Amino acid sequence: MIAETVCSAAAAAGLGIAAVTAYRKRFLAATRIAAYSLVPLGLVMTGVVDWLADTAFSPTAWAGFGVLGVAWLLFASSRTVERRRGGTRKERKEAKAGTRGEAVAPAASAPSLGAGSRQSTRPAAQPRAEASDDFSDIEAILKKHGI
Repeated sequence: MIAETVCSAAAAAGLGIAAVTAYRKRFLAATRIAAYSLVPLGLVMTGVVDWLADTAFSPTAWAGFGVLGVAWLLFASSRTVERRRGGTRKERKEAKAGTRGEAVAPAASAPSLGAGSRQSTRPAAQPRAEASDDFSDIEAILKKHGI
């Protein structure tokens, strides 16, 4: 009964503040304030406040919340242990057996993460020659514009 009265008073006060805000030509803010102020009134009218009051004073409900908390702790701890060990049992067996596939792009002809090989046949002066060609093009464009 007290919770219903408090929720109704909060809704009335919120609607009053929304009216003052709308009077000041801030209609968007007034609409938001009105929406927030109607939530407690809606909760009272749907019976959620009564359900919450009954739940708050029920030992069975608190025991249920305790069981849910224990279940959540068990789930979280099992996930933590699983991450530290390196995955599920199936994934660990695959890792031990070495049957795990290499990460490869769908259209790649060779594994993209495989061991790299250096090509010593490529001359080192080739990139510089390409760079000088690029700069000569740039220089030609700049001369053309008188820069």
